[in-house]
Amino acid sequence: MTESIADGWFDHAPCGLIAMSIDGVIRDVNDRFLAWTGHARGDLVDRPIATLVGAGSRRVWEERVAPMMHLRDAVDEVALDLVRADGTTMPALINAAQDGESPLIRMAVFNATERVRYERDLLAARRAAESSQQRVRVLQELSTTFGLTATDEEVARSFAEAARDAFGARETAVLLAGDDGELTLTAGVNPLAGRVAPVPPLRQTEDVTVVTADGVEFPEVAAGLREAGLTSLSVTPLLADGVRQGTLVCFFDGSADFDAEYYDLQRALGRQASQTLVRVRLQRRLAALALHDQLTGVANRQLLQLTLDEALTAAIERGEPLSVLFLDIDEFKSINDAFGHAAGDLVLVELATRLAQSVRAGDVVGRIGGDEFVAVCPGADAEAAAIVAERILSICRAPIPVVEGIVSASVSVGVSVFRPGSDARPGAEQMLMRADAAMYDAKRAGKDRMTLSAAL
Repeated sequence: MTESIADGWFDHAPCGLIAMSIDGVIRDVNDRFLAWTGHARGDLVDRPIATLVGAGSRRVWEERVAPMMHLRDAVDEVALDLVRADGTTMPALINAAQDGESPLIRMAVFNATERVRYERDLLAARRAAESSQQRVRVLQELSTTFGLTATDEEVARSFAEAARDAFGARETAVLLAGDDGELTLTAGVNPLAGRVAPVPPLRQTEDVTVVTADGVEFPEVAAGLREAGLTSLSVTPLLADGVRQGTLVCFFDGSADFDAEYYDLQRALGRQASQTLVRVRLQRRLAALALHDQLTGVANRQLLQLTLDEALTAAIERGEPLSVLFLDIDEFKSINDAFGHAAGDLVLVELATRLAQSVRAGDVVGRIGGDEFVAVCPGADAEAAAIVAERILSICRAPIPVVEGIVSASVSVGVSVFRPGSDARPGAEQMLMRADAAMYDAKRAGKDRMTLSAAL
C-alpha cells in the first residue's frame, strides 16, 4: 500500500473509501467500506470496481460514472447499488475524483440504506395519505349524489361499491334493517351465505369489528372464512342517532391493514351511509307529503293533475280508454253539524281508505278538496268504470263508527270516459269538469248513485 493511499484519515474516515487505478481496478479500500459490505480486503484488491456494481445500477455506472472516470472528471453524488459479500445490495451514494498527487482515483462511498428506507417510508406515507384523502373525498361525494327519487337499494349499492374500491375488499355487502329490525342483504354479495348462520353479536355491534380466519372469538365465522378462501372480514354498523339503519361488511382474501386509519375510515363510511339513508328517506317522505293529502294519505290535486296528464298521453299511445271518477260525499255538511268536525275528518279518512280498496290495481285515488275525491282509471271503458263506481257506492254505504255515534254516509259518483280514436283529446281539466258535472247529475237524481257523462 502506498503512502498516498494509506494516509491516516483513510481507514478512520466516517464513509467508505476506495482507491483505484485510472482503469477502475481497486488498489485499496478502508475498514468502513469492508464493514458495510462484508468483503475481505484481499478479495477486493486488484478487482475491477465495476464487478461490485449491482445489476440494477449497471446502466447508471456505464452511462454516467465510467465515462467520467475515463475522462478523469469528477463524479458527484451518483446513486447506485453495490454488491455485498453475501450477494445482497447496499444502496449507496458515490463521489469520485482523481488524486492530484498520484495516478489514482479516490472514491467516497456513503451508505444510503437508511436514506432509501426513509424515502420509501415517506413515499409510502404520502401515497397512504393521498389514498386516504381520496377515499374520504369519495365517501363525502357519495352522500351528495342521491336525489329525491333515490331508493334504499341505490344508496346501498353505491356504498357497497365504494367500500370495495376504497378498501380493496374482494366482496362487500350492505344489509339494511327492516321495520322489524331484521337485517336483509340489500346490495353486494355475502360469500358466507349458506356457510355461516347469522351471528347476533356481529349484527348488533356498536363499532367496527374485525374477524380473521385464524381468530378464536368467532370460530364459526373463522371456519366459514377459511372455507370461502377469505382471510378476514370487517363489520361496520350503520347507526344514525342511535338507530341501526343496517350493516356494512367487507370481505378480504389477502392481507389487510386493520390499523387506526382503517377503523377511522370505516367509521366515516358508516356515518356517511347512515346519514345518507336517513336523508334520502326523509326526502322521499317530504316529496310524498308534497304530493299527498295530509289528512287521508291519498294523492292531492297536484299529483292527480300529473297522473291524469300522463294517463291521457298513455291512453293515446296505447289506444286504450281512460275513465275518471269524481266523487262527493252526500250531505257532508250535515255530518259535520251533527257529529263535529273531528268526526267529519274520521269519515273522510275512512271513505278515502274504502275508495282506495274499491278501485283496481293501477288506478290512482286522490282527494281534490273538501269532501271531493277523484279516481283515475287507465284502460277502463264505460262498462269497467261503472263496475268500479258501483263497488265504491256499495262499500261507502257501510256505517262508520265515530266517538259520537254511527255515521251513515253515501257518495255520488260522476264518470267521464275518453275513447282514443273516437274522441278528441281532452285536457286533464276538461276530464275532471265533465266527471264533476256528471256527479252533480247524480246528486240531482237522488244521490248515492253513479252517472256517466255525455261523450266527449
